[in-house]
Formats: sequence, structure tokens, C-alpha cells
Amino acid sequence: MMNKDLGQPGSRGPDRPDLGGPDPAPVFGMLFDAHAAPLQRYLARRVGTDTAHDLVAETFLVALRRRETYRPEAGTARAWLYGIATNLLRHHVRTETRALNATARLAAADQVVSAGHDGRVAERVDAQLRAAQLAGALAELSVADRDTLLLVSWAGLEPGEVAEALGIPPGTVRSRLHRIRRWLRANAPELKSESTEDKASGEEVRESGRR
Repeated sequence: MMNKDLGQPGSRGPDRPDLGGPDPAPVFGMLFDAHAAPLQRYLARRVGTDTAHDLVAETFLVALRRRETYRPEAGTARAWLYGIATNLLRHHVRTETRALNATARLAAADQVVSAGHDGRVAERVDAQLRAAQLAGALAELSVADRDTLLLVSWAGLEPGEVAEALGIPPGTVRSRLHRIRRWLRANAPELKSESTEDKASGEEVRESGRR
């Protein structure tokens, strides 16, 4: 959640601060406190912890250098930061895809849990297999589709914020999400039956990203 103190004189509210002041340090410090940790968690799910740390630092450096380009009337600071991070993430697409494919290969492994094993062990293996199968489906998505889905499901952005982050119309985000989730229902059989609903599909992707 945004820090309530982010609002500065001349700002349009706590989620749309004024970044054009003579001393950007205070407001950028508060932006970092509010967004660095969740941004790092999101990026770590996509490209690993080490790369995520570097990307977070680079995101804020780019934001500081380009602060004059931020327009509060055009979108939230959170969407702006995630847009910068998404652009930087494009340099690591191969790393992400390799990781997804490596995880997906677990689904093909012969992992059998005997009936005598503790039920919790079986649940963990099942969760790992489900995450592996879903990773394979995510690896098949285009970069643009993967960004759109995961900004909603893992980063927790609203569709309107995703549109701001990616620089596309909100209607495009909604239609893209509908198409992606329909594709996932057809190509990711590990999704629960109730995930045929759009919201549930996003929740399933979100949960697998936490494993």
C-alpha cells in the first residue's frame, strides 16, 4: 500500500506525487520505501533474487534520471515504476524463459508418492507438480502476454495500472487478459476447475508464483 506521506506540496495525491521539485531525494526515498520491497518480490519470481535486486536498483536510478517525464495526470507512480522495471526486464527474457522451462521439466519427472507417506508430503509434491506444469504454460506465452498476466497476478496491479505501465489502452489489457486466461484454461490442465473464471485463473497463477 502506498505510504500516505508520499503526497507533497503540488502533488495530486499520495499515489501521484510531484517528482519535479528541486530536491527529489525526500519523495524518492518515500517511493523506495513504499515500492522497492514488493517490486523486488515480483521481479524475483520472474528472474531470481540476485537479478531482481539489480533490477530494483536500476529501476529507481532510471526513475530518478527520468523524473521529469513522469506525469501524475497520466498514471500512478507505482504503474510508472513497474513500467520502467518491465522495460528493464525485457533484457532478461531468455533467463526467465530458461527458468520456466527448467521448472516445467519437473512436471515430466517420475515423482511418485506412496500411500504410506505423510499426507503433507503428497500435498507438497502435488503443489510442485502444479507449479511446474503452470510454468510450462507461462513459458509458451509471448513476452507481452506474460508481462500483462503477471503484472496483474504476481505484482497485484489493477488492469488500469497495467495499461499505464505498458503504455497501452485499458481495453487492450482487458481483452488481452481474457484471451490469455482462455488459452491457459485450454493449455494448463493443472488449473483447478473453478479457474475457468477469469479471476480464479489469476489467483492460480499468483499462488504458483509463491511456491
